[in-house]
Amino acid sequence: MKMTEPKQKLAALGRDVAEQILKNKNPAIDIPVRALSNVIFNKKEQTLQLGDKSAQRFFFNVGHVKKFLQMLEVAKISKDLLEVGKHASLRDVFYMAKRTIPNSKINVVDDQPETDDAIEDLEIVTGFPRELLNINANKMGSVAGKVVIEDKGDEIDWSRMGSGGWSIPSNVEDIKFKKVNVKYVIYMEKAAVWERLHEDKFWEKHNCIIMSSQGQTTRGIRRLLQRLSQEYSLPIYVLCDGDIWGAYIYSVLKYGSINLAHMSENMTIKTAKFLGVTMDDIEKYGLKKHLITLTENDYKRIDQLQNYEWFKDNKEWQKQFKLMKTLKGKVEIQSLSSRSITFISEKYLPEKIKNQDWIE
Repeated sequence: MKMTEPKQKLAALGRDVAEQILKNKNPAIDIPVRALSNVIFNKKEQTLQLGDKSAQRFFFNVGHVKKFLQMLEVAKISKDLLEVGKHASLRDVFYMAKRTIPNSKINVVDDQPETDDAIEDLEIVTGFPRELLNINANKMGSVAGKVVIEDKGDEIDWSRMGSGGWSIPSNVEDIKFKKVNVKYVIYMEKAAVWERLHEDKFWEKHNCIIMSSQGQTTRGIRRLLQRLSQEYSLPIYVLCDGDIWGAYIYSVLKYGSINLAHMSENMTIKTAKFLGVTMDDIEKYGLKKHLITLTENDYKRIDQLQNYEWFKDNKEWQKQFKLMKTLKGKVEIQSLSSRSITFISEKYLPEKIKNQDWIE
């Protein structure tokens, strides 16, 4: 994909608005609806996708004008970044857009969620992810393994990055894989668990990649996992807390998210398997004494996921949801440390992978 393509798309958007103004029309932009009502589950592809509903956003409309202006402002910022070959963070874009409209007391944007929302609208309208519009999020992930890549002309060996591993950027599109000598990838939600496995050299002993974020997976990590899965046919094992939020993280990785349904093609990982912690593990590994009582919010989330179309007919996942309610509790991955500090790397993970003890 040539970098001139996003610039051309942004320029075309600006020309279209300008032409409408010159024709004395009320400038309007067609924007696909980003809401649950316009998200469908493609059973064949096993991914969430944006439907074909769209709405027009008009400049001369009190309810539309601010969002209309915000998206055009973000489009201008993106085009300027592409022109000079520079990148900006989401926070940078907020400050670049934040100013008071002349002869008024109204700001173009007041808070960062407004520019974040405008960026997602721009992604849908242009068909390009924000990373190709030169807008990046913060780095929030680490990786280690027997992999060599080239990034911006630098050769990087993931097996020689010290105790912190390689810091995963938000834009991984231009990374070139030079050598990938591994059997599978383990992705975990918690950096502390990654540090445990890294210190134990799990990736070296078992010839795999270990990757983490801190909580919900970033887009850069999701895209990197997808590339490793598609380009090298690697299984992706997901290691999360034994609760409904861990199940949700797995769901987002495998099927996509409602907020980013328009990005499913570049994000979903069909080879993802949930490795744990499962409700069955609580009994098997003696973790009952470490159960944390479910909150009202937990119960509500369980009910929601139970009815997701991609979970409804999955007997194993329905069993997990039922067990969560029966046990009335949840456990953290770190509870495995009660067995021994290296239990997760020396017994838990090797045993589960060998026995193919995962959920799909």
